[in-house]
Amino acid sequence: MSAHFVPPLIQDNPNGWGPNMIPDQFKDMPYQPFSKDVRLGKVSDWTGNTYQDKRYLGKYNSAFGGGSQYAYYHEEDENSFQLVDTSRIQKPLYQRRGRMFQQNRQRRERERRQQQSQANMMVLTKAQKNRERDRQRLLKKWQKQFGKQMLENRTKAPVRNRDASVQIKDDWVVVEEMDFHRLQKLNLPDIKEGEDLMTCGAMEYYDRTYDRVTCKSERRLKRINRIFHKVTTTDDPIIRQLAKSKGNVFATDAILAAIMCCPRSSYSWDIVVQRVGNKLFFDKRDDSDFDLLTVSETATDPPQEEGNANINNPRSLALEATFINHNFSQQILRMNEDKLNFGKPNPFVQGGNDTEVASVGYRYRKWDLGNGIVLIARTEHDAVSAGPDGEKQYMNIKALNEWDSRFSGGVEWRSRLDNQRGAVLATELKNNSYKLAKWTVSALLAGSDQIKFGYVSRAHVKDTSKHVILGTQQIKPVEFANQINLNMDNAWGILRCVIDTCMTLKEGKYLIMKDPNKPVIRIYDIPDHTFESDDDDESEEEESESESEDDEDDNTDKEKGKADDKK
Repeated sequence: MSAHFVPPLIQDNPNGWGPNMIPDQFKDMPYQPFSKDVRLGKVSDWTGNTYQDKRYLGKYNSAFGGGSQYAYYHEEDENSFQLVDTSRIQKPLYQRRGRMFQQNRQRRERERRQQQSQANMMVLTKAQKNRERDRQRLLKKWQKQFGKQMLENRTKAPVRNRDASVQIKDDWVVVEEMDFHRLQKLNLPDIKEGEDLMTCGAMEYYDRTYDRVTCKSERRLKRINRIFHKVTTTDDPIIRQLAKSKGNVFATDAILAAIMCCPRSSYSWDIVVQRVGNKLFFDKRDDSDFDLLTVSETATDPPQEEGNANINNPRSLALEATFINHNFSQQILRMNEDKLNFGKPNPFVQGGNDTEVASVGYRYRKWDLGNGIVLIARTEHDAVSAGPDGEKQYMNIKALNEWDSRFSGGVEWRSRLDNQRGAVLATELKNNSYKLAKWTVSALLAGSDQIKFGYVSRAHVKDTSKHVILGTQQIKPVEFANQINLNMDNAWGILRCVIDTCMTLKEGKYLIMKDPNKPVIRIYDIPDHTFESDDDDESEEEESESESEDDEDDNTDKEKGKADDKK
């Protein structure tokens, strides 16, 4: 058999180099174009020194473009990836020169613009030169101002959405919404001083030795175990007694201050309103944080740390501030000495033993707000002191606390308080505007003669259990209200607006809540059994049982009297 030669199939490509037909086994496969002089590169290079010499910068690049057919794209998250070798990679010389060259070019461009500006100034008139100088001065001012602001915005932590003070249920209906911009325009002038209806409690005298406390002679804040009664409106026996014959709106000074100063608030808070007939009762919830003092609430960068373990989260700071305020208000008094009995005994002390009760004087007052609205509220004094002429002066005692100067305005109290107390107070007014306004309104409602402020700081910035008193300051409430821009006519107008709105609603229970993230307060219509605990039900049952027992006793007494008459 003769040999048989099968000639190969030769493809002719007159338009270029390479095959013009694709074999079946390579069909639908991506094709990377290349040129004959392309060098074969490495699959991966871990040295990092491949392109040190600029002559070989395009060593493995294709002449046909990007070559993205076989490019690898890693789509998974590489945030957790970390190099074992974290040493800084030395940049090549040409890259280091590039930045220097760019800086030199920018400097030369800046000098050229200055020379051009000076040349233009040479041909301008005197008036045009003055206008040009003013324009350049204003431009530099804007650059300095907005450049600093942009830097602050860049370094500022993102604001987290705050939580509401109470969880809103689906069946709660919004009956009214009031924005702060509208409330700030309200005005109710010519409200007369409150009329005293009853006074209760006993107060201790202020210890004047604390006026001499300075940062160099600081005093340790002591832990004083005394009982503070924060009783809500409807649980007050005196208000229940007064509600039978006088007034149609009832509240406490803390609740009134929260409403009257609400445009300054940032955190969420809530108040329960009950309309019974033509009367309104403003209450706080039993399990709310209403009585806790906020810290840096109105600051530019308020505390936002989360987690119960963090000592600087908002709730931990509020608990610390309340603890400081309670202890400071009792420590600076002349304890275990004669007290001033302020009328009747304390209505909240059971058994008549008030040795462990905090110094407090309750003053129940009445205001006529016009249009048939008569307000009755329980106000408080914390202590009493002797005035210049020997007269008694009532005061409210409050504590301002420093937690970490790096995050609360940058003003360190130990270096500024003795010489620049105004700067410290101004920072507190900025960071705690709502809290200070509420304190001032409460003092004005009670008719206090003085407000005593104490400056209390942590002994160590990371220890919340030990504090020191660095100084005190005394000021009249009216003067302080003018200093912090607090307009009482506007405060009365806000309260009157809220009362009028609630008076138009039908009988039932309502909730006033500040929106946690917007400058708005809303009034919700809530079911009558909302926020009622088992203890309330048991107390109501006990009251009804005691009333029925009293009625039975009266009936038996009447029957006995009739039998005696017959005899």
